[in-house]
Amino acid sequence: MLRMVAAVALAGALGAAGLSIVPQGAPSKGAWRLPLSDASGLTLHGVKASGATHDGKRALQLAQATDAPQEAYAVVSGPLLQDGRIEVDIAGRPAAGADAGARGFVGVAFRMKTDQSAFECFYLRPTNGRADDQLRRNHSTQYISFPDFPWERLRRETPGVYESYVDLEPGAWTHVRIEFRDHRAMLFVNQAPQPVLIVNDLKLTPATGAVALWLGPGTEAWFRDLVVTSVGS
Repeated sequence: MLRMVAAVALAGALGAAGLSIVPQGAPSKGAWRLPLSDASGLTLHGVKASGATHDGKRALQLAQATDAPQEAYAVVSGPLLQDGRIEVDIAGRPAAGADAGARGFVGVAFRMKTDQSAFECFYLRPTNGRADDQLRRNHSTQYISFPDFPWERLRRETPGVYESYVDLEPGAWTHVRIEFRDHRAMLFVNQAPQPVLIVNDLKLTPATGAVALWLGPGTEAWFRDLVVTSVGS
């Protein structure tokens, strides 16, 4: 009885805050969401987080911590997914003082293991979207699988297979949708009916894991209105 009362009280508190959270590892029925107006419901790894207003919209701002490890992200407290759909608005641009190789790397990780030792990820390189160099434009989107398949290896061994072009602007709000099931995943950008990037051989299949907000070196990023849906069994 006490457990039930506590659960009801927690659900009421989360509802008042605009959150819909499912306990880590629990099955997800339908969609659950986080407005991402602050760091509530997140576990930070190599990032610092704060509530902010970006381009007139309330959002979560992430930047790499000074002592950030190789990978920087914020893990979302929610159900572990094997197959599902993730939608979120993101914006990224090179941070002040970033080196010339910074692209405003911003994206979403999924199927992240509970010990954070491996995950799949789609991300954007916003400064590439309207570059004068066509080859650089072709690197506007990217799939990686941490730790065994970083972008460098994928580009070297299978050039052009795990990245593609899409029109992007640094710092502009961009809606992304990721759909993944079994070995296949698709990345959709700005409500386009067709995916901008298709991966037919996800490296962590089969796998179940968490969702995380991801950013790369030299980036300041914003996230808002995350919606996650589990599909399949």
